[in-house]
Amino acid sequence: MRPKQWFKNVFVLAPIVFAKNLFHAEVLLRALAAFFVFSLLAGAIYTLNDVVDVEADRNHPTKCKRPIAAGIVSEKQATSFGVALVLLSLAGAWALGLGVLLAALAYLVNNIAYTFRIKHVPYVDVGSIATGFVLRVVAGCYAVSTVENPVRPSFYLLACTALLALYLGFGKRRHELKVHESKARAALDDYDPKTLDRLLMVLAVMSVGTYVAYTLDPATMAFFHTTYLWATTPFVVVGIGLFLSIARDESKLDSPTDEILKNVPFMLNLIFYAITVVVIVYKLRPSA
Repeated sequence: MRPKQWFKNVFVLAPIVFAKNLFHAEVLLRALAAFFVFSLLAGAIYTLNDVVDVEADRNHPTKCKRPIAAGIVSEKQATSFGVALVLLSLAGAWALGLGVLLAALAYLVNNIAYTFRIKHVPYVDVGSIATGFVLRVVAGCYAVSTVENPVRPSFYLLACTALLALYLGFGKRRHELKVHESKARAALDDYDPKTLDRLLMVLAVMSVGTYVAYTLDPATMAFFHTTYLWATTPFVVVGIGLFLSIARDESKLDSPTDEILKNVPFMLNLIFYAITVVVIVYKLRPSA
């Protein structure tokens, strides 16, 4: 089920912060429930993916140690377990509302398409992964939406999420080209290192630019009753730069998205970013 990968579902929690509902107990519980639902759904997808890729994994130097490829768990057991997780997670999504259920279903369909076809198509595969992150945010919006405070995904929230997810995805592919060569992933042979480098630069600039535009938008300042959100931009710049340095480090054998969890400067930057956002959004008010 890859529980160490569930940290990606923190995107489900982003709307509760930017909808100013972080300290609303009932809404917070709904957001955490949505996080748990998507963690179960991700676990189901990882399980079924390993069933589909079992033969390829058995010939891989590290993936051969996965439970299904190693024969610890049978393919039949894994399939039954994966289907049960899908049903359980969708039931949880339905309990949280129609919007969460539709987002979860779209997430499931997108990942099934990725497993059977899209992962073999260069560049499109990363687009599919980015779509999964956007759907997490959409689900989070509907999970924390109430009659008194309806929350809908804004253009800026979706754009920042999509650009950041594309940046992370292409950074991971660039790292795989350097460290693992073509055997690491089905579509990797068709990736061009120079094209990836250009994409990363463009996406880095677009991600920061879109975030700055969001913080300076009059609607944003009016909603949060503060003019200081732009002050969180340096954390975004530092985070993007640190990820790029990790992705380019050939001495790191693990995926850069795994390495960032062990990278102390990156995690400290992330923590300080979160603290600064909460302080600005919930404490500070615009100057006179």
